[in-house]
Amino acid sequence: MNGVEGEYDVAVIGAGVVGCAIARELTAHGATVVLLEAQSDVGAGTSKANTALWHTGFDAKPGTLEATLVARGHRLLEERAQTSGWPLQRTGAVLVAWDDEQRDRLPAVVANADAVGYRSVEPLSPDEVYAREPHLGPGVTGGLLVPDEGLLDPWAITLGLATEALLNGAAVRLSSPVTAVSVVDGRHRLTVGGAAPGSVTARWVVDSAGLHSDVVDRWLGHDGFTVVPRRGQLIVFDKLARDLLTHIVLPVPTPTTKGVLVSPTVYGNVLLGPTAEDLDDKSATYTTAEGLQSLLSHARRIMPALVHEEVTATYAGLRAATEHADYCYDVFADEGYVRVGGIRSTGVSAALALAERVVADLAAAGEPLERSDGFVAWRVPDLSEGDHRPYLDSVLIAQDPSYGTVVCHCERVTSGEIADAMHSPLPPVDADGLMRRTRALMGRCQGFFCGAAVARMLDAQPQHLGL
Repeated sequence: MNGVEGEYDVAVIGAGVVGCAIARELTAHGATVVLLEAQSDVGAGTSKANTALWHTGFDAKPGTLEATLVARGHRLLEERAQTSGWPLQRTGAVLVAWDDEQRDRLPAVVANADAVGYRSVEPLSPDEVYAREPHLGPGVTGGLLVPDEGLLDPWAITLGLATEALLNGAAVRLSSPVTAVSVVDGRHRLTVGGAAPGSVTARWVVDSAGLHSDVVDRWLGHDGFTVVPRRGQLIVFDKLARDLLTHIVLPVPTPTTKGVLVSPTVYGNVLLGPTAEDLDDKSATYTTAEGLQSLLSHARRIMPALVHEEVTATYAGLRAATEHADYCYDVFADEGYVRVGGIRSTGVSAALALAERVVADLAAAGEPLERSDGFVAWRVPDLSEGDHRPYLDSVLIAQDPSYGTVVCHCERVTSGEIADAMHSPLPPVDADGLMRRTRALMGRCQGFFCGAAVARMLDAQPQHLGL
């Protein structure tokens, strides 16, 4: 499936975690692929601002594609994590009922989990809930243990998938928004704006454009769904709060929301959130005083001690909510179009399974896709808390002292790690990209101490934009 410059088998629109997974899997099966992203980095949209949970799908709607793909994706992530450097932590989740009405809904949650094929949920009495999470507030009436829920690093997964796509022949074009799609001589012509405007052609288009996937769908002559951005605001507490909980603490879900959770992170912090606010503005990724106060009011009931801990950061992400109760996935084989829209908060967990599904469906449509020999793998740095970090590695420091020179003291990021990120196949072009590759600037001082040093390192690289 050889191509020439500007002509590809498949154009993937959107380099979030789902688009990167699809591009990676297609290159692994011999397709020529162009991955087009409007922003300056992969994973810079919804994929960078979520709750970073490794979902089992126990609470997905039975019979939906989402339920199937999240369950499959959970297993695929575990299979790939160790070799790819993606940190996963199977902490388990405790779903907590706070009144009799919520307690009475717990059997329905168990029945739902059984219906989607997850049969490891365990009922807990109030005493058993407190034995597992003694810092919970008063009033627990019951709970459930979901032992296979866990934590992941969405930045590492997205970056790793995009890098493998690139190393195996995909063209990764950042700051390249698609502005129109037309059909010329039986092929799709995609008009690309940005710093290097032009066009590419492809037999297939995969619409994984996240918040803008409904716009792309309409360009391609369809009207399958409408994305309503749903903002989720979150509070990140300092690492000193980590000892307050062992599991992910989940609320009893309602038909409209999964509610506010308290969760550890693989980086050692504690998350509180998210809110769920349906908006009209697809760029409204700012937090609000009202939203943060609402979260703190939830924390006072869920885990009162948490509100006395230091806040490291706040952030907000927009989820691609639609009018449908499932992912908006369809293959229009006669049009060379794959719709991958409405991928909500479970998208990171389902991404590998979605990519697997796209490849299978394209093969069924007649594309000669076969797994390639000589696939080039890429291992991303593991940024999770632990004893593997470079600043603790005396052998590595003896070989290269830059790994013993700490630049960001909050997150223990060394100049060697920053240099590695800058010289990686997909280097950062700005401070935000560097944060996601190293965690520099993301600690409790939020760059107050290391910001100037990091800016000098970025400025020393002519291909980077700097701070």
